[in-house]
Amino acid sequence: MNRTPGSPAMQKRYELITRVLRANILSGRLPAGFVLLEGPIAELMQSSRAPVQTALRILDEEGLVHRFAGRGFLVGPKADGIEPVRGDIRDLDLQIAVEIDEALQSRGTWELVYDRVEEQVASCVIFGEFRIIETELGDYLGVSRTVVRDVLSRLHERGLIRKNQSSHWIAGPLTAQSVREKFAVRAILEPAALRLAASHIDHTDIEQVRARLNAGEDLDWELLEDALMENCIARAPNAELVDLIRNNQFLLTAANRALTRLGLPQDTVALGEYRTLFDLLSRHLVDSAAEYLESHLRVMADKSLARLKIVAVISQNSAIAPYLTPK
Repeated sequence: MNRTPGSPAMQKRYELITRVLRANILSGRLPAGFVLLEGPIAELMQSSRAPVQTALRILDEEGLVHRFAGRGFLVGPKADGIEPVRGDIRDLDLQIAVEIDEALQSRGTWELVYDRVEEQVASCVIFGEFRIIETELGDYLGVSRTVVRDVLSRLHERGLIRKNQSSHWIAGPLTAQSVREKFAVRAILEPAALRLAASHIDHTDIEQVRARLNAGEDLDWELLEDALMENCIARAPNAELVDLIRNNQFLLTAANRALTRLGLPQDTVALGEYRTLFDLLSRHLVDSAAEYLESHLRVMADKSLARLKIVAVISQNSAIAPYLTPK
């Protein structure tokens, strides 16, 4: 069958997802205020999260969705008084054109399994250095060697794994030194990006986060970091800088998430620090906020190292996928 450049089969995945979401927003099947989350959308569209992230950014630029103080996007343009409507997007019976549905299902097999492998690899590094056995990964996923290589190539691009002198794929370790170095990079880049973003920050978003903190809501660290990143730092008019920051944050965020899943408590003191940070931003004191952010990140480096030390007394057996072999 001949495919024209504009046909669904030739379009990029994010373009297909954008078309589906846009059509359902305009038709009202996705109601105003509905909370759009990357994970459920990715599952519905049989996609990894990256194309979903791009689609949501496009819809945000079009004014069809907007960011808010919580995780995800709200359907509809930014307006006062819109209350979040939470639900499972898979229960909404969205309308997806047959040709787009077929194009979405025709994606590479590696995309179907990538997110799971990425999370498992990112989580294992808190326990040390691991070799990824390609044949065991293929057996674990039930996929071919070609698919395994596609997944590993993507992990390598994101800086999650590397090849050693024997050409074996290696993940980790996340050491005390690497944690310090990554936080040192954060302390340099993120305040600089915050200053660059000063005139692009939507202070309505900041005020919503601040109000929730002052109301004593139990907001976790990941939500607050995400709010700061998406509402402030990521709005810096320098895409290369923002990409560097995202990539540097990724392993730290994944490791912190893994530690929380293992039962380590959240840092309640950090909530007070975030409250101060968002107070400064709400008052448009961006330079002061940038200085405070730099100080905050240096403190967080020490706290992250303290959390990491606890791993030494935790059994790793239940946390490590079988294709990951300790070095």
